Amino acid sequence: MSDQRKVAAERSNVLAHVGSMQQAAYVRPIEYQEGRTHGLKAVEVKNGPLRFVSMADKALDVALFEYKGENLTFLSKPGLNGRNQFDTNGQEALRSIMGGLFFTCGFENICGPYETPEDSQYPAGSYPMHGRIRTTPAEHVGSDAYWDGDDYILEVHGEMREAELFGENMVLRRRIRSVYGTPSITVEDEVTNESFREEPLMWMYHCNFGWPLLAEGAEVVIPSRNVTPRDDTTAADTTAWNEIGAPEDNKPESVYIHDLAADEQGNSFAAVINRELGLGVVIDFNVADFPHFMEWKSMGSGDYVVGLEPSNSKVYGRGWHEERGNLHMLASQSAERKTVTFTVLDGVEAIDALIARRETLLR
Repeated sequence: MSDQRKVAAERSNVLAHVGSMQQAAYVRPIEYQEGRTHGLKAVEVKNGPLRFVSMADKALDVALFEYKGENLTFLSKPGLNGRNQFDTNGQEALRSIMGGLFFTCGFENICGPYETPEDSQYPAGSYPMHGRIRTTPAEHVGSDAYWDGDDYILEVHGEMREAELFGENMVLRRRIRSVYGTPSITVEDEVTNESFREEPLMWMYHCNFGWPLLAEGAEVVIPSRNVTPRDDTTAADTTAWNEIGAPEDNKPESVYIHDLAADEQGNSFAAVINRELGLGVVIDFNVADFPHFMEWKSMGSGDYVVGLEPSNSKVYGRGWHEERGNLHMLASQSAERKTVTFTVLDGVEAIDALIARRETLLR
């Protein structure tokens, strides 16, 4: 927020400077008209220099996220796209997973596709990569922009239902909120099990950062007490998990499992920073909500992205938890709530403060 906007932060001062608040901030339903996005309904939100798009047809997940005209997220090769025939067919999800600021993974499965074996204690099922909730269109969608005292609130909300005849009936109620003059958005989610049996609830936010924020010299900042490579390919990666180099042709992805430090209330974070740009994005969350955290690092040319993934389940997916008998379950007619906040870091001082916060947590 510039010094001029800070001076005019109070409602009366803001209104004295504008004819319509839409000069500075708005919430606007939109619909895409071409290619893979044809018919995709979404909500565009502008909050001063911050702009983002929440996809009403895809769980209200946030695709575009930019600040002062700079893109901060990753968009995969298929590009921005709506629902299509690849969405829930095993690993063909790779043809529709597009990245964006975040997409919601779950609720029956996260990570690789999985099919329950016949002798399992769990109901038989075939579960696509990262689950089905990310492709579920929202109902009861609403958006608003309004004054609450001296705060101008920008808000999007709706609900998504993941359900099957004779199967699960899980309802996600989501509210995304931003306050004018504050370069951040907060996602408040509640999942209710409306079925009459306990149901698996695997829940991960797949947060994706790309160029130009992600560039040679950028850094991943995580208060990590311990780091474990997911597999042999990751273990063989000689580059540091927190360092970002230039794209390399056909370089395989690496995935790291982090043990996070947190404050006394359980609050922790993960971020990507770029000192040359003077920008970063930090994700704030509570480790009680997300006891597992993964970092997806893909430095391959054309697949150049870092994913930061707070989760209630391991990266190894549903089968791993089924084998150990610790698949996270939600009781019938009960609910769980989770909150994540994404904040843009603007300037060297904000970046230095984040580094200091990491060091404090690691003491």
